[in-house]
Amino acid sequence: MKRAILDALTRSAARPMIRALDRGTGEEKLIDPFSDETPLGLAARAAARTDVSSEIEIDGRTWFLEVHNPPLELVLVGAVHIAQPLAQMARLAGYGVRVIDPRAAFATPARFPGVALDQGWPDEILGKSPLGSRSALVVLAHDPKIDDPALEAALASPAFYIGALGSKKTHAARLERLSDRGFDGPALARIRGPVGLAIGARSPAEIALSILAQMTQTLRT
Repeated sequence: MKRAILDALTRSAARPMIRALDRGTGEEKLIDPFSDETPLGLAARAAARTDVSSEIEIDGRTWFLEVHNPPLELVLVGAVHIAQPLAQMARLAGYGVRVIDPRAAFATPARFPGVALDQGWPDEILGKSPLGSRSALVVLAHDPKIDDPALEAALASPAFYIGALGSKKTHAARLERLSDRGFDGPALARIRGPVGLAIGARSPAEIALSILAQMTQTLRT
């Protein structure tokens, strides 16, 4: 790897990048997979989505696409029962997990062993440590004072997944509040609510499974 490519990868560590190597000539390119619309850029986008480095032939040239993705992150807002199995499942799936809840009695190490806990308000915490393109956020608190600021921060970010727990009626009221805050239809459509795939989930663990499945579907497709 050329020094210039390595330096560029280091500078762009917070966003997905693809190193493309021409097997025949040794030419190297660094590609932003979500802004490059060339055939090579589109192939790089597919590689970034799957997290798998691979070879591709384009116009008679064989390119090795080396994926450099930031780590996956899941931010759970609301340290409720569903958050406990979801945090465990997400860690097994390769996510770094952090739980945000200003209610100190909920966000405790005993309830979330090994998980990063922030006992503060979501807008303040996410303002200091914002979501990136490899971040997912799920609000679970059932309290607009906690959930809504987190959703506003997520909608202003490139997070790949935004989910919100609650019934259809609850979600409709949530969208109305966010609309009053200036978010338009396309922005609000980013919020998956009621959150999770419709698999008939009932228990906290089953609901967590449906959420992680929907996150995976969104990330990969």
